[in-house]
Amino acid sequence: MSRGQVRVEREGPIGRLVLDNPERRNALSADMWRAIPIAMRDFDADPAIRCVVVRGEGTVAFAAGADISEFESQRSSEDAVRAYEQLLNDAHHALEHSPKPVIALIHGFCIGGGLATALSCDLRYASDVSQFAVPAARLGLGYGVPGHARIVATVGHAAAREIMYTARRYSAAEAAAIGLVSRVMPAAELDAYVHEMAMTIAANAPLTQAASKTIIDALIAPQGDFATGRAAIARCMASEDYQEGRKAFMEKRRPQFRGR
Repeated sequence: MSRGQVRVEREGPIGRLVLDNPERRNALSADMWRAIPIAMRDFDADPAIRCVVVRGEGTVAFAAGADISEFESQRSSEDAVRAYEQLLNDAHHALEHSPKPVIALIHGFCIGGGLATALSCDLRYASDVSQFAVPAARLGLGYGVPGHARIVATVGHAAAREIMYTARRYSAAEAAAIGLVSRVMPAAELDAYVHEMAMTIAANAPLTQAASKTIIDALIAPQGDFATGRAAIARCMASEDYQEGRKAFMEKRRPQFRGR
């Protein structure tokens, strides 16, 4: 079975990363996570590229999360979890800390790791039929400190608590209302709007944009001591609940969590 790819495209001053795994609603495989930093390094080093757009292949999904079918092999032990989390962190860091403005163009499902990827971008524009969720609490996995930080920085702690505790789906309108996305519009108009926005950004001063991005990132960077939180995440990943969450997902049934 294909594990997908990250397709790299260029159009004048716009670089594109296309999350291309439509058979799995553009779920991100380990190979796709690895490809993102490589592509972003090339864009960062190319002065002709002034803005980067990240999107999913087609209009069914931006990305329906990490490819959970790989979790048994990629996240089944403590060492494997650490290695896999480093892949995700490297991909998100490459988007977040690029000196170029990065736009997430969101059609359809934007779930879990897909939403984390969109939150690593500077701006998010979505179609009116998009859906958003972080289903970690339905899987029993520990959602990392950087992922929490991006959500809190974007929507505030109150909305972040609801997103994480309920693990429910949010409509595009609900996502816009809490600031999860920058703008919502009809699906037929989204691509053209994002292209226009990217060209507007590309025409502006790149050093000014890079300076603003650095300052804004510094202003929203977390300052707390997260040792206790990281220990709690480690307990999640070593728990029976996490094993049950993975198994229930693959068997398409409701998990039975026991808090151990």
